[in-house]
Amino acid sequence: MKKYSNLSAMELSLEYENVLKQYNEYKSMGLKLDLSRGKPNSDQLDISLPLLSEARPREKCFSINGVDCRNYGVLDGIPEMKQLFADMLGIKTEYITVGGNSSLQLMYDTLARAMLFGVLGSRRPWCKEEVKKWICVTPGYDRHFKMTELFGFELISVPMTPTGPDMDMVEAIVKDPTVKGIWCVPKYSNPSGNTYSDETVRRLAAMECAAPDFRIMWDNAYAVHNFKGECDELLDIFTEAEKCGTLDRIFYFASTSKITFPGGGVAMLAASSANLNHISQFLGVQTIGYDKLNQLRHTTYFKNKEALDNHMKILAEFIGRKFDITLSALNKLKGLDIAEWSEPSGGYFVNLNVMPGTAKRVYKLMQEAGVTLTAVGATYPYGVDPMDSNLRIAPTYPTDDEVALATEILVCTVKLAALESYLNK
Repeated sequence: MKKYSNLSAMELSLEYENVLKQYNEYKSMGLKLDLSRGKPNSDQLDISLPLLSEARPREKCFSINGVDCRNYGVLDGIPEMKQLFADMLGIKTEYITVGGNSSLQLMYDTLARAMLFGVLGSRRPWCKEEVKKWICVTPGYDRHFKMTELFGFELISVPMTPTGPDMDMVEAIVKDPTVKGIWCVPKYSNPSGNTYSDETVRRLAAMECAAPDFRIMWDNAYAVHNFKGECDELLDIFTEAEKCGTLDRIFYFASTSKITFPGGGVAMLAASSANLNHISQFLGVQTIGYDKLNQLRHTTYFKNKEALDNHMKILAEFIGRKFDITLSALNKLKGLDIAEWSEPSGGYFVNLNVMPGTAKRVYKLMQEAGVTLTAVGATYPYGVDPMDSNLRIAPTYPTDDEVALATEILVCTVKLAALESYLNK
């Protein structure tokens, strides 16, 4: 098939009629499919069921330091759980404090504390700043953007590149003292699938920021979520920050949410010892302790890094298959010059860019055919995609057969929207 841009008016009309006929056939099927959120499929969740099945006699309710995990206390988490996160992420245990099941909640709490009380080294609460700004790498994670928008930050977009955020832009922006932070998903980024290069990590750690209370929110959500080939390597930002004397700049988040159960995993915040000491005075007022029995369940199930790696290999077979199906469908758009997409080796998303001005139309066509996508614009601050071209595809939740059908319909709607655009010129 020739590029759509090279077709004559008659050829475009004929192609449109053929694609529209195919679309109407899909539309008549009365489907209800979902490619909108990066949730594990039920079969994937079943792999972790042994974590819940073990009976726990009294003697198995104690941490290695003798703490009875059925009781109150231990705000920063049991040592076994800290060690599991340290092994998983390649960071020091002394930087880690363990929370509940949601890393997003820990991010929210971190921002809320800064809003109310300021951060370490600054007694001025961010809520007292007349102007406060935040850097958002785009396309990116909608919940990050909504969180900083909720707290009243002006959101500044910086484009994602194959090696991470455009660092020339970032380094220029942080010369403004009203810029307080940046969101980063550094490995298999949501939704691009890109991993930050060593140079990007070093520049983030070393850059000179006009705001002394500038913070990097480092959401390493997909640290072990590789499903194809060798796992991407991510330079440890703590090591680089130690070299630069900027250790207090980093707030690092991760969880087991997509490793075991999103509704019953374990999350963590990592930061400098000085930052953790500062946070502890507030944490002790907020909670009497998180779910230590759940931490114990996870560390009993994952006895060591090898057990975790083996578990992730099994998950990779499930997830990788769904991505293969998705990319196989998208490959049918090759040569038409109407779309580009990522081919990630890890993470949870495919980043699809369709013809500018047609993403909303694709979304509407998909909706009418019974397939839900992430809302257009969600990957940009304020929900506005300036090019109306970006779509985030999340293939993990449906069954393999559902993914195959949903992505075939996606290909059809991308063609249909592009043809409409050419015919209306």
